[in-house]
Amino acid sequence: MNRRAFVASAGALAAASTFGGIARAAQIRKIGLQLYTVREIFQSDPVGTLEKVARIGYREVEYGGGNYDTMDHALLRKTMDRLHLTSPSLHIPYDTLLNRFGDAVKMAKTLGADTIVVPWLPEELRSETAFAGVVENVNRFAKQARGAGLGLAYHNHDFEFLNRSGNGTLYDKLVDGTDPSLVKLELDLYWAVHAGQDAGKLIDRLGTRLYAFHAKDMKADRSMAAVGTGTIDFAALFKRPGAAKVQHFYVENDEAQAPYLPDITTSFKNLRALRF
Repeated sequence: MNRRAFVASAGALAAASTFGGIARAAQIRKIGLQLYTVREIFQSDPVGTLEKVARIGYREVEYGGGNYDTMDHALLRKTMDRLHLTSPSLHIPYDTLLNRFGDAVKMAKTLGADTIVVPWLPEELRSETAFAGVVENVNRFAKQARGAGLGLAYHNHDFEFLNRSGNGTLYDKLVDGTDPSLVKLELDLYWAVHAGQDAGKLIDRLGTRLYAFHAKDMKADRSMAAVGTGTIDFAALFKRPGAAKVQHFYVENDEAQAPYLPDITTSFKNLRALRF
């Protein structure tokens, strides 16, 4: 091949790989499941549920709901190890973090998690005045977590975007009022979109503070759905510049219906097929 032909050929290959080649597209390597999605069957049969989740292809789980906090955590860890599952993070109620932080650390370390997530706030903490105390406590939790060798993240619903605080929202207050070097953000994309947010712009705004995504889709009637069966363009969101450092992609569907496995299987397959 002469030099001119070689350069032309190389240019064509570069263009193909950049614009049309799947080989250059990103793909989620490890897909996780927030176990709140299957909380009912997990509560009655935790080991069997983890086995079913692993069989689908999930490689990460995030604990939440299903009374997991009262279970045998050593047994859960042993089961995960056997199934080649890991639990990078777990949801721990705000009240537990406030009053029994040592218990939270013990659970996290036994289950192999490196990040504690504040998952939800009761109604009485959603006013502007009360939320100021939440922000203060989240900063304190993050410092305590760092002292224990753990990270801390906050998981949103829609009320943080819908409830106002001064000229912004409660979510603005959280982002602006917490230490960016300590407090990461687990962005629930459904709830952000449900609250009327432009999720793409939000992702770029949060950038390196993003720790994980929660992925559930939205039907035309705004109800929850398995990933890939609704209106949210996950591929477009995941390729935003702000999403570049996101470490974990957790399927979650608060409203999944029994027997649950078809729903989480659909979400897994559609997320695995994404190229972005």
